[in-house]
Amino acid sequence: MSSIVIRGGQVIDGTGAPGRSADVLIRDGRIAEIGPRLSGDATLDASGAVVAPGFIDIHTHYDAQVFWDPALTPSCFHGVTTVVAGNCGFTIAPTRAADRETIALTLEKVEDMNPASLMAGIPWDFETFPEYLASVEKRGTVLNYSTYVGHTALRLFHMGAAAYEREATDAETRAMAQSVREAMEAGAVGLATSRAPTHVGIGGKPVCSRIAALSEFETMAQELAKLGRGVIASTLGSGFAYDEVYAFQRRLGVPVTYTALLAIPGLWQHASKIHAEEFRKGTGVWPQISVRKVTLQMQLKAPFSFDQAPCFSALYAEKPEMRVVRYRDAAWRARAIEELKSTPLPTRWENFDLAESAVHPQYIERKLVDIARERGEHPFDAMVALSLEENLETRFRYVQANDDEAGITHLLQQDQMALGLSDAGAHVGMLCDAPLPTDLLGNWVRERGVIPLEKAVHKLTGEPAGIFRFEDRGVLRPGAFADVCVFEPDRVGPGSIRRVRDFPAGADRLTADTPTGIRHVLVNGTPIHQDGKSRPDVLATRPGRRPKQLSFR
Repeated sequence: MSSIVIRGGQVIDGTGAPGRSADVLIRDGRIAEIGPRLSGDATLDASGAVVAPGFIDIHTHYDAQVFWDPALTPSCFHGVTTVVAGNCGFTIAPTRAADRETIALTLEKVEDMNPASLMAGIPWDFETFPEYLASVEKRGTVLNYSTYVGHTALRLFHMGAAAYEREATDAETRAMAQSVREAMEAGAVGLATSRAPTHVGIGGKPVCSRIAALSEFETMAQELAKLGRGVIASTLGSGFAYDEVYAFQRRLGVPVTYTALLAIPGLWQHASKIHAEEFRKGTGVWPQISVRKVTLQMQLKAPFSFDQAPCFSALYAEKPEMRVVRYRDAAWRARAIEELKSTPLPTRWENFDLAESAVHPQYIERKLVDIARERGEHPFDAMVALSLEENLETRFRYVQANDDEAGITHLLQQDQMALGLSDAGAHVGMLCDAPLPTDLLGNWVRERGVIPLEKAVHKLTGEPAGIFRFEDRGVLRPGAFADVCVFEPDRVGPGSIRRVRDFPAGADRLTADTPTGIRHVLVNGTPIHQDGKSRPDVLATRPGRRPKQLSFR
């Protein structure tokens, strides 16, 4: 099709401006005209629907999945047309051949990825970051794909095993900075790191970016300042707490986004107050927020949710069959209960329920604390006892964080807060928050009326495009790329989550492939989702491109 008209919709252009009734003409992958009674070679019906820019997800971990799933499911089902990967500094490049397993095991520990799946699915025809980008682009993507270069991978590449033991020398720091420069020149959109105490790697050691002196990271970040392009992304932690993030941004002048400002009762207010003060000063920091409760599914055979507790972290260094031995040990369980009280996100047993059990179907959907009370046990002891009865296959559901609705409402309405933390591509066996856009539009705009529809669309499109300075993305106007999502505002919603087994090496994952109200999605003018159905032919054409990034100056 040489031209397409999206006819009869309400155009919300991504700038925050009021919507208007108009047709949208697309030609050669770009918006050609917006106005009444336009015609083209083909027509997509948008009557009763909103025509918006395609959504931009700035917090994904599709670095590996992009190779075996170029459509980047399930994000593509929810109106997303552009993603940013490489978050938290956990990229798979640069990586030397000898360190591939270390990278895979690190991703298992911090992002709950299956290492066998990673080793089978990544082609490993690259070592440097520019080679990684070339490998992705050679194969093509359905969505527009961009990524940070990651601090953890950089340290391992330049320091080897010492990356987990000490600070970098001046020479090593200069070498890492040079690699950052090369990555940015090849097309990276920024530099990402993690200081989060929750990010514990192989053998219970902190991920190696947490070992680094802040001066090391700042030296690398200065390469972005010199180029005048890119975004710095980090989690919060030692040396990089709320006040320090803003001071860091003022020193460098580079846009900064941090993960995450979660609506945890009693905690979000402090961060929100600091941000409001810094916003008035013009500081270029964008906290990432989410509208979704952080809801995990977990089994004791892979207790990722608990691994900030030392006794659980040690389990990963032992053979898997030892887990049953530890769980049967009453003294070990008592120690685990105590350690889980003092993790960075203390365990809230009242937020657990039983999700799946072949042996105890009568307990499904019931609160773990209620089950434990009936059994006369501590909730953890009850969890262990139930799990041991079915070879640790019992699955529990846990609302870990971001469950203060008043807090979410406040943060959505506050200035310079970026929607993020979908974590799409990570924790795939435990959670699926890729439906963040459809959740926002359905549950927080239509049902709760927390923010106007035009503002919600802006937060999904023009705002993230502005943070990253993506050229001609995130807006509907003549000349812009035709990344478009047509959705029905009275029906749009996230749909349900289900478990499938479709990853390399037979690994399973959670997906959300049945959202409601998504009518059409176009990437660079090519329909990838039409009349409510995905188009499998796009796996052959792969219309996605790497977004061009402009200077932040």
